[in-house]
Amino acid sequence: MSRVGRLPIPIPNGVQINIQGVKVSVKGPKGELEREFHPDMTIRQEETVLLVSRPTDQRNHRALHGLTRALLANMVIGVSEGFQKRMRLEGTGYRAEAQGEDLVLNVGLSHPVRFTPPPGIVFEVEKGYRTFTIAGPDKQMVGEMAARIRRVRPPEPYKGKGILYEGEIVRRKAGKSGKIG
Repeated sequence: MSRVGRLPIPIPNGVQINIQGVKVSVKGPKGELEREFHPDMTIRQEETVLLVSRPTDQRNHRALHGLTRALLANMVIGVSEGFQKRMRLEGTGYRAEAQGEDLVLNVGLSHPVRFTPPPGIVFEVEKGYRTFTIAGPDKQMVGEMAARIRRVRPPEPYKGKGILYEGEIVRRKAGKSGKIG
């Protein structure tokens, strides 16, 4: 049996779950998420836990078992605690500012880059204007938004400038060396 798939998902207080066949909606203090799962997987709620089971031991059912459980667990965690990605700007003159709900980045381009958050996503800029946070209940949406922002100016290995995830270390290269001989 799948090691991930067989684990029960604890349901925290304040989270409501509605299961209608393959469609599951989860509602909590941080928001509401809804997702349709594969029809072969069986999702049931027993008191304060969610359980996922599969019909057979076929390879594709085993894979779907763990995937379904992981996606459900992320939905429950997202609506109760939420997810966030912290990012920082490295480079002279690089700065981030919040203008209303939008995030505006000045990262050495000829124009400022503006990001409008999709529904459920919130941008928070720290006081130093060099770090900001992307937060929301949907783990996939938070990660996708962080990747889109990072794509504007990925970190480069020579000077270490760019948009980095918090805790990311850029492997530096030595630049050109002087002529020999």
